[in-house]
Amino acid sequence: MRSLALPLTVLALLGALALGLAVALGSAPVGPSQLGAVLVGQGDDLARTLVLELRLPRALAAFATGGLLAVAGALMQVLLRNPLADPYVLGLSGGAAVGALLAMLAGLGSVLVSGSAFAGALLSTLLVSGLAHGTGSWTPSRLLLTGVVVAAGWGAVVTLMLAISPARALPGMLYWLMGDLAYARSPLPSLVVLSAACLLAIPLGRSLNVLARGSLQAAALGVAVRPLEWGIYIAASLLTAIAVTMAGSIGFVGLVIPHMLRLVLGNDQRLILPASALAGGTLLTLADTLARTVIAPEQLPVGVITALLGVPTFLYLLHRSR
Repeated sequence: MRSLALPLTVLALLGALALGLAVALGSAPVGPSQLGAVLVGQGDDLARTLVLELRLPRALAAFATGGLLAVAGALMQVLLRNPLADPYVLGLSGGAAVGALLAMLAGLGSVLVSGSAFAGALLSTLLVSGLAHGTGSWTPSRLLLTGVVVAAGWGAVVTLMLAISPARALPGMLYWLMGDLAYARSPLPSLVVLSAACLLAIPLGRSLNVLARGSLQAAALGVAVRPLEWGIYIAASLLTAIAVTMAGSIGFVGLVIPHMLRLVLGNDQRLILPASALAGGTLLTLADTLARTVIAPEQLPVGVITALLGVPTFLYLLHRSR
């Protein structure tokens, strides 16, 4: 356990630093003395409003979303035995997008948009699992291929909806598709789910380590392979659905973070999963801070920032691992 403590402590400190920068930076900066005063219950009304009502909830939402996506990506890579798998590979993002866009076209409020996105993600989960199961038990390759086909189908539906939507609705729809934390709701449920996922990963870490080497070897060593695989699939789908509901479709976090950590820290899932939560949350918090400040007072979709950071990083990782 001592070997797990040092990297997790370093990542936790980086996450705290990222949250501090997210709260302090913006079109109206908050200095260290003002920030300290607000955190101890003092400070002027403007600083309290900026920190406690606007920036801190958004920063925590970004941290929770990034952590959820990174943990889901790490689980999907174990399930599919593929280091290039990501949380969206099974079409959850497409299902959530269709649900959210339908709610936007109907003129529903943000709460119902989030609920529709979550329902669409769960529908995609059930659809992929049902089709991949077929007349027998599913295999990782069958699950992957089914997810790719379903994702392509959702993409076609999204394109059709954008083509027939009124012009006034397009900006909000496009921002949601690119990933946007401007309208993220309370981060507390997402943080609770993320914490629970990390705590459950520790006792299951040994079984996940064995499963990553292959289902036959895991079964020979006494691991209940089929229940564990179903548990991973359901957990990864739920984490992804919550993240997509919170912030829309944000790419590369769930793909790059687990892959990069595995190269640096090894392949022990007891370390990789909680480290992914911390590193993913830190990355998305910094990306959202950059999206808010780079052309302030205008804001960029955070998905654009993660793509600009993720593409060269992933290409470098591929070149290095070659």
